[in-house]
Amino acid sequence: MVNDINTGDTAWVLVSAALVLLMTPGLAFFYGGMVRAKGVLNMLMMSFVTMGTVGVLWVLYGYSMAFGNSIGGVVGNPLDFAGLRGLMSPDAVVGTVPALAFVAFQACFAIIAVALVSGAIADRATFTGWTVFTVLWATLVYFPAAHWVFAFDGATAERGGFLANAIEALDFAGGTAIHINAGAAALALALVVGKRVEFGRKPMRPHNMTMVMLGAALLWFGWFGFNAGSALGANTTAAVAWVNTLAATAAALVAWLVVEKVRDGHPTSLGAASGIVAGLVGITPAAGSVSPLGAIAIGALAGVACAYAVGLKNSLGYDDSLDVVGVHLVGGLVGTLLIGLLADPESPAGVAGLLFGGGVDQLWRQFLGAVVVLVYSFVVTWLIGMAIHRTIGFRVTAKAELAGIDLAEHREVGYDLSPVYYSALGSGVRRTLVLDSSDLPESELTQEASQ
Repeated sequence: MVNDINTGDTAWVLVSAALVLLMTPGLAFFYGGMVRAKGVLNMLMMSFVTMGTVGVLWVLYGYSMAFGNSIGGVVGNPLDFAGLRGLMSPDAVVGTVPALAFVAFQACFAIIAVALVSGAIADRATFTGWTVFTVLWATLVYFPAAHWVFAFDGATAERGGFLANAIEALDFAGGTAIHINAGAAALALALVVGKRVEFGRKPMRPHNMTMVMLGAALLWFGWFGFNAGSALGANTTAAVAWVNTLAATAAALVAWLVVEKVRDGHPTSLGAASGIVAGLVGITPAAGSVSPLGAIAIGALAGVACAYAVGLKNSLGYDDSLDVVGVHLVGGLVGTLLIGLLADPESPAGVAGLLFGGGVDQLWRQFLGAVVVLVYSFVVTWLIGMAIHRTIGFRVTAKAELAGIDLAEHREVGYDLSPVYYSALGSGVRRTLVLDSSDLPESELTQEASQ
């Protein structure tokens, strides 16, 4: 009923939704700074187009597939809330917030989950292929996985998806449904699309570390909405998740830098930014089930594990351009599994892990939940990727890749570096534009501009 709506909870969920939406542009900056200059616009566009495609799908049928009446615990009925039918009524409530506030919050989860995958195939995927992928992957992989983890009956508050209901795996804000899911998909897609032309032979360093650091900062800022907002209320659970998010991320940042100092002799800004994301990923599933000390432990272990895991692509020979596998898959696994060890019975979840006398019961549930999502995502993503690759094509030509995917796919460049010279000539100013060709007529290389 309308009287069940709590205005404070509603305000917090709507603010959290906005914070989570900001994470996708933050991800675009984070990824965009890590690619080479000739591919920065394409990388930004891969995140931004996802906001468009998944946003539309969420309204049409995505929310219903994730949160409609459960069909065997596997997927929600896509017709229940198609077009968000019936959710504008003041009687449509989820917990203590209007149903559409919950719709908005979860929409932003769906968007960034899909956008995360793009980092694995940076610099070489066709924009059309990627756009089609966002539609198919959201429909066939993310929406069902979200149902497994997040779905519940609004009337009884019982979980509807089989991971949360039957297996009883804990996932506070998406360690399985989002990070393990996206990380496994990234590995499959990297294998389908193949390596960059010069991978392993030529350095492919980030072109703009300022963008990377800005993106990491926006992600950390938005993640407080991601995790604390998942409490769906302005309450103790939200406060616990907020503090745990801060603690884990800080610990992961420091841990990654320590690894770099010991291993390489110097800490880097890329390591700091990557450590931030690793800590955020690691604490996401555990934000409501561990203490702040447990959060520090998860963050530190995620920082160390991910710092070493990003090197797997070199030893195993796959080209995950921006380390989605090393950070999101590995970080998601660390956070999900450590719940089985570090879950504190005094936390909002009220579950005891192995180190708190709970035995291995929760640990095996966490392991099974992680494996189910990983295998499903990898297999279905590989099939989707192969279908796109063999039909419309999923990769630009080698010539286009070497010349720059921005020009090949968008006919734009991220940075116009053509020099402009000014010289005073009497009462006017001559502005000389130096273009690509040095043999253009002088009349085409100069323009007169009056003061």
